[in-house]
Amino acid sequence: MLAIIAAVLFFVAFLINAADITTNEIFTSTNVMLLGLTLLALHLAGIGGGWTTRRRRR
Repeated sequence: MLAIIAAVLFFVAFLINAADITTNEIFTSTNVMLLGLTLLALHLAGIGGGWTTRRRRR
């Protein structure tokens, strides 16, 4: 799930950079890209990977 959100943030950062959209200081393409990299790192670390089911052994 975090990897999908990271991909969306990378796409938004690309659009901001490619279209040369002027934004405020917080919502720049670099900051959006860094948020995407943070989410991708969390995904690779195993956080937010999904639900695990625990089975009972008989």
